Amino acid sequence: MPRTLHPVAWWIWALALATAVSRTNNPLLLFLVLAVLGYVVTMRRTEAPWARGFTYYLYLALTVVAIRVLFRAVFATGITPRDHFLFSLPHIPTPDWYAGIQLGGPVSVEALLSAATDGLRLACMLCCVGAANTLANPKRALRVLPGALYELGVAVTVSISVAPQLVQSVQRVHRARRLRAGRTKGLRALRGIVVPVLEDALERSLRLAAAMDSRGYGRSGTATRRSRRLTGALMLLGMCGLCAGAYGLLDATAPTLLGLPAMSAGAVLCFAGLRLGGRRITRTTYRPDPWRFAEWAVTGCGVLSAALLFGNAGFNAADLNPSIYPLSWPTLPPVPAAAILLAGAAGFLAPPPSPPARPVPAQRTEDTA
Repeated sequence: MPRTLHPVAWWIWALALATAVSRTNNPLLLFLVLAVLGYVVTMRRTEAPWARGFTYYLYLALTVVAIRVLFRAVFATGITPRDHFLFSLPHIPTPDWYAGIQLGGPVSVEALLSAATDGLRLACMLCCVGAANTLANPKRALRVLPGALYELGVAVTVSISVAPQLVQSVQRVHRARRLRAGRTKGLRALRGIVVPVLEDALERSLRLAAAMDSRGYGRSGTATRRSRRLTGALMLLGMCGLCAGAYGLLDATAPTLLGLPAMSAGAVLCFAGLRLGGRRITRTTYRPDPWRFAEWAVTGCGVLSAALLFGNAGFNAADLNPSIYPLSWPTLPPVPAAAILLAGAAGFLAPPPSPPARPVPAQRTEDTA
């Protein structure tokens, strides 16, 4: 039946796919990830304002790749005699305190390809976040946060909603200019669009501030200063413990106490801080979002895809990070490709979104008198 999937399920799926992307710089696998994201977004996005911004995330991804390649060409480093020379930029001498950085010089095919693959990996991560922002309702995701993180969740929700709202404002102003036969291209058109968009954003922020103030946002409730300080201390120590534990697990030379023990202690402190901070906020939920088989299936696809790429089972780890020496076409490993396609199964495992409500046409009545 048509319904909206739980927003946490979309975020877990997207973050798991972004974790899988961080494991590889194979351009074929990265392009396959972009294709999977495009398919899932096309199949399961709604008609909400935040669901129209995935195209702009793709533009941002292309910008990231272009900037990465441009910086690698300008700051020419790592050129070896085995590289295929393309062209040379004018060399700009740098002072002694700026040693190690070279401005200009020879540019090779290998250097540009390495920069492009690194930028493509970061672009895929951005698109994963963009897909989650497109598919999940940020206002509904705010309802499932713990009470202690309510203020932080509101700030994150507002910041996530800014980009789609700006896109909607730009489209509305551009449509109005076309109806008025105004200039739609060039710098003059940009100046005529920026000012109304900024004015619209300022008015929206003032309305949001007034609405939050009228609903008592930011009030401390019955919590004392001592309890607030204790909550902040527990959360800070818990986050430090989680960071130290993650470092200990990733670094084999780190002491044993910096691994699983530090992460466990940090998780316990964070849980205690969330429980203590959640007592001062009492919330009720009207029509809570259900968590059914579709949510388990979508999250399972994303988590299983990341687990397959990190497990190194059935494929060579070198296939995920092919070398550009010698310069050759990368191969597509079957198991990682199947893992990424498994994440794309969320496109038909998730329920279809509810269609937008159509306005009822007014019926004409005739006067029989």
